[in-house]
Amino acid sequence: MKTGRFDGEQAEYRQGNFGFAHEWLQEFKTLDEVLERLSVLRAADPAHRYLCTLDDVSQCSYTSGHASQDERLYLDSPDDMDWDDPAQEQALTLASLQHRVAQLQRPELVQDWAQVCGTLLLAAEDVNALLQANRSPEALLDEVVYVQRLPVPSDELMIAGQPNGYFSADWDSFQNHAVICHLAAQYGYRFFGMGAAWMGFVRASLPDAVLVDRLIEDLRMLYGQGQGEVREHAGWAQLASVLLSRPTLMLGYAENLAEGLGLDQPPYDSAMKS
Repeated sequence: MKTGRFDGEQAEYRQGNFGFAHEWLQEFKTLDEVLERLSVLRAADPAHRYLCTLDDVSQCSYTSGHASQDERLYLDSPDDMDWDDPAQEQALTLASLQHRVAQLQRPELVQDWAQVCGTLLLAAEDVNALLQANRSPEALLDEVVYVQRLPVPSDELMIAGQPNGYFSADWDSFQNHAVICHLAAQYGYRFFGMGAAWMGFVRASLPDAVLVDRLIEDLRMLYGQGQGEVREHAGWAQLASVLLSRPTLMLGYAENLAEGLGLDQPPYDSAMKS
C-alpha cells in the first residue's frame, strides 16, 4: 500500500474540504489493509482520532463542504479575518471543528435512533446494496482514501470533522451522529469511515449470533419502518450471515444506494432472483 502526506504545494493530492487531512492511501486491495493502517496511526498517536473516507472522495468533499454550512453547524469567520494568513485560517478550521463538536452535543439538537428510523426512503433493491456493500466492502473504497487526524474527544464525534448528509433525501449530520452513537453504545461498532453515501463501522471482535440477530432487527426498523417491502426483504437474513463473519458494518445514509453500486441493472436483478 502506498501512502503520502498533505504537505505543501507539492502534495500529490489537495485537501479539499477535509480540513484535517493527514495522509492519503493508495494501491490497497482490501478494506482490512485500510483498517490496519488506521490502527497503526491510532496506536502511535492516542491523542488524536483517525477517520478515513470511503466512496467517491471528490463528491464526499463537495457534500461535506455544503453540510458544514448547515446553520446548526456553521461558525462565522471573524470580521477582521485575514484570508491570506495561514495561521488565521488554521485557527478558524480548528474553531469550526470545536463548534461542530459542541453543536452535535447540544441537548436541543441531539436526535436519537428512534427519530431516525424510517426517515430514509429506500427501495427493496437498496437492501441488496446493503448486502453487497457488507459482503465486499472494498467496492465502497475510492482509488485514493483520505485519512483525517482529528482532535476530538470520541470516535462518535469524528463526524464533526467530516459532516455529511447535504441532500434533502439524505440523513443529515445529526441523524448520522444518532446512528453512530447507537451502534457504538448498543453493539460495540466503532465509527471509522465516512463517504459520499456510506458510513463504515468496525468491532474489536466478531459479533455473536445473538448480537447480530438484535442488530438486524434494529436495521430493519432503521431502514424499513413504514416501508414494508424494505422491512420484510429476504436480504436481511443474508446480511446476518455476512455480519457473523466480519467485524465491519457498512451502512448507507443516502438515497439510491443500489444505483450507486450498479445493482439497479437488469442482469443483477435477474441474478438475485434466480
